[in-house]
Amino acid sequence: MVDWLTMTIQMASLAMAGWCLVSTFRDQPMLVPHLVGMGLLWLLVIGQGVVSAVALIGGEGPEETVMYVSYLATVVLLPPACAVWGFMERSRWGPAVIAFACLVLPVLMVRLEQLWNPVV
Repeated sequence: MVDWLTMTIQMASLAMAGWCLVSTFRDQPMLVPHLVGMGLLWLLVIGQGVVSAVALIGGEGPEETVMYVSYLATVVLLPPACAVWGFMERSRWGPAVIAFACLVLPVLMVRLEQLWNPVV
């Protein structure tokens, strides 16, 4: 895993969550700029997924490979799934769905780091 990319994903995710929470409190539906933000966040996550997959194929990685791959799949699928769900919800709760996903994503990234670099 690339540490600076993990930190970038976490910061971008928290910024996106803040933006979507403001939209929720202003009673605004999800708009195209929200989708663009989620798309950029997803590209960062895909980059981390590709780097991790290449490292796993190369023989590096955690001892708990199955657990790591399951978390990685969740991290990669979370942004597009919640973006679609948020866009389909045409009320103020669309951005709330995105905000929730963007608050969960940094926690999942921390868990991936813990699996990749276990404390002995």
